[in-house]
Amino acid sequence: MPELARATRPALAAVAFAALLALAGCTFGSASSTSGAPGGGTGAAVPATEATLHWKACGGQGPHVLCGQLKVPLNYADANGRKITLALTEVPATAPVSERQGILLVNPGGPGGSGTGMASFVAQGLSPSVASDYDIIGFDPRGVGASVPSMHCEPSFFATARPNYIPASRSAEQVLKGRARTYAADCEKKYAWLLPYMTTENVARDMNQIRAAMGQSKLSYLGYSYGTYIGQVYATLFPHRVHRMVLDSIVNPDGVWYADNIAQDYAFQGRMNAFLAWMAKYDGLYHLGSTVAQVRKSWYEARARLLAHPVKDSAGVPVLGADEYDDTMLIGGYDNGYWPGLAAALATYQHVGGTGQLMTLYRQAGKQSENEFAVYNAVECADVAWPRNFAKWNTDARKVYSTAPVEAWDNLWFNAACAFWPVHGPARPLRIGAPGLPGILMIQGTLDPATPYAGALVAHRLLPTSKMVVVEGSGNHGQSLAYPPNTCVNDYLDRYLATGALPAGPGPVNATCQALPAPVPSG
Repeated sequence: MPELARATRPALAAVAFAALLALAGCTFGSASSTSGAPGGGTGAAVPATEATLHWKACGGQGPHVLCGQLKVPLNYADANGRKITLALTEVPATAPVSERQGILLVNPGGPGGSGTGMASFVAQGLSPSVASDYDIIGFDPRGVGASVPSMHCEPSFFATARPNYIPASRSAEQVLKGRARTYAADCEKKYAWLLPYMTTENVARDMNQIRAAMGQSKLSYLGYSYGTYIGQVYATLFPHRVHRMVLDSIVNPDGVWYADNIAQDYAFQGRMNAFLAWMAKYDGLYHLGSTVAQVRKSWYEARARLLAHPVKDSAGVPVLGADEYDDTMLIGGYDNGYWPGLAAALATYQHVGGTGQLMTLYRQAGKQSENEFAVYNAVECADVAWPRNFAKWNTDARKVYSTAPVEAWDNLWFNAACAFWPVHGPARPLRIGAPGLPGILMIQGTLDPATPYAGALVAHRLLPTSKMVVVEGSGNHGQSLAYPPNTCVNDYLDRYLATGALPAGPGPVNATCQALPAPVPSG
């Protein structure tokens, strides 16, 4: 889904994540780090020599951030075989050793999102008294960013404006199918040895190796978006290794992954309709229309112009066409903090033809990362079986498009490589849930389009020790540590990480917070 992949920006916009997506330059060395309680055996599944983790100060992330590398098994059925390398960052605990609570792993989502910048972000976002209790660990999952290998199947895939994702004819659809088929083949050509092991279950096992290498009997975890699915899988595979777990903006584990994509399509339509209504409310400023229908007309007029005349870069290469416009405007679905900037960019393009604001937003938040895309496909295509009959994809997309057009085709083509992927995942996703889990904190907005509320309730039911804080009326993706902050949400997060205290209200909604008001344009 472009949405779970892009959640590594706007979940991250919601968590102020634009800064997290750029990898800081890490250098690696041999200064060991130690952690406090809960310690006790390592539980390492590989020889200790392979599970050794060393840290060194790294540039660009602040004076208190350490960088490290950890070798983990490619294939956990052959733990002493080939290894791959994870890139990690750490903000060490500063509380007295007797007060520390061990390690807190953090993940921004994806699949494909880089987490090395997230340790510093979370350390700064939590209450200082809570952050000081934990060694906060960010990591690039296998295949991502600074980890080795870093997947790049077809580096030029997003280099120029793409063919229109809304196919106007059968031949246009065949072109798009060909791109998807070729991408799958290119990934197989370069990474046939890696692809069978690019699964969420193996990401969870990698997290367990980080725990073991840190000398901890248990870990704590904070995950957003796809990161919530990693957490659910970890809790299922290693229930007795969980100290605390926070899942924010929660994946439906029963819909992984084809059904989840279709659910997103419908949810994003509602969210983008809210954005259109907001622009109509401020027609006196943007002059895009005073009704949703009028603003929608302006929206699609702009898309048609960019399809016919893509914006070119300084070298004359067309880089921002209709699909890239979709990618850019869609970030408003993740976080309404983008609404004023997106509306201003659309108004400027419509009224005076200026493309500078659109290009800036595209480069900052709409542009796709081919590394993220490669990992996204590798993980989702291998996690579970996808339909191999493309006629089903086409039929489903057309059905969705009839009532929820904004993402129907974009989402299909973002995932289409899975129809041709060389790895065939299992028929059904992992069944989530295990006995022996401690209390888990879930946080979910009722109008979140990337991880719809109904799916969060499924995860809540499958993890009966969980308690859910629901943010009424919020369509933003990523509720905790967001900007501007929702103090109600952050208080639940801080309290739980500090003491394990969970909201006590009856389920399925155990506590509620109110959404922050929609932004007001400044001019």
